[in-house]
Amino acid sequence: MKLQLLTYPDPRLRQVAKPVETVTDEIRAIGQAMIEKMYEENGVGLASIQVNILHRLFVADCSESRTEAKIYINPEITEALEKYTAEEGCLSCPGAYAKVERAKVVTLRYIDEKGQPQEIVHADGLLAKCFQHEIDHLNGKLFIDRVSPLKQGVLKRKIEKFIKENIRAL
Repeated sequence: MKLQLLTYPDPRLRQVAKPVETVTDEIRAIGQAMIEKMYEENGVGLASIQVNILHRLFVADCSESRTEAKIYINPEITEALEKYTAEEGCLSCPGAYAKVERAKVVTLRYIDEKGQPQEIVHADGLLAKCFQHEIDHLNGKLFIDRVSPLKQGVLKRKIEKFIKENIRAL
């Protein structure tokens, strides 16, 4: 399965993902293809919306070894503690980075690729930021939506310039 990464300003990035009713072989295959695409793009997370799939799932691997990718189906943050601000970027917004406020610690409930309910209690650091970022995607939000309108304008121009320059380089 070959997946295409959507980039800003593609309106499909604003879609809201639909819950997965049953974990099937098709859902598992989508998850595996998303893991491959995430690694291909050098990302730590990838939401289904970013590859124009409307199922509510994302993949992530925040490990240093880059060998611990997981599929998170119907993810939901059930607890968010402490706020902090850190720089963030996005595969769908190439060339743009901004400081974004997020919860420092989160608890995530999800269904794994075997269809079993799981919970990660008090995830922090990059993993917590990744969970929040990817769930935003599933809700039709981009990280640039979390900054001031003035900063949004700057970031949007950076993304457009980055894409134009890289298309010309091909």
